[in-house]
Amino acid sequence: MEHPQIMSPLAKYHRTKPGLTERFELFVMCKEVVNSFTELNDPIKQRDLFEDQLKAKLQGDDEAADIDENFLTALEYGLPPTGGWGLGIDRLTMFLTDNINIKEVLLFPAMKPIAEAPKRPVETILKK
Repeated sequence: MEHPQIMSPLAKYHRTKPGLTERFELFVMCKEVVNSFTELNDPIKQRDLFEDQLKAKLQGDDEAADIDENFLTALEYGLPPTGGWGLGIDRLTMFLTDNINIKEVLLFPAMKPIAEAPKRPVETILKK
């Protein structure tokens, strides 16, 4: 419960505890099965958080997000207070099949990591 803001860039800040968010996760047998939070609907604050994420990405953070201009535009038009929880079929399958890593149960190959093709030396590319 109440994750740090830096870990939850789309979650609304906690109303009474600075630096935390209105977010919780449900774990069953040491596996996350539900993720829930109140959506941040302040476009100015959201832009600041997206910019922080972009800076982190440029410094090498693989999990950091880009700035989502379409989402920010929607926020500027007005997003009412929203929230919810998600129980993905992939997480439920992971739990029911006793898999530790979610990548072991993903159905869509595009979601699985792709082995990187071997790179050709620059010299062979330049000779063509």
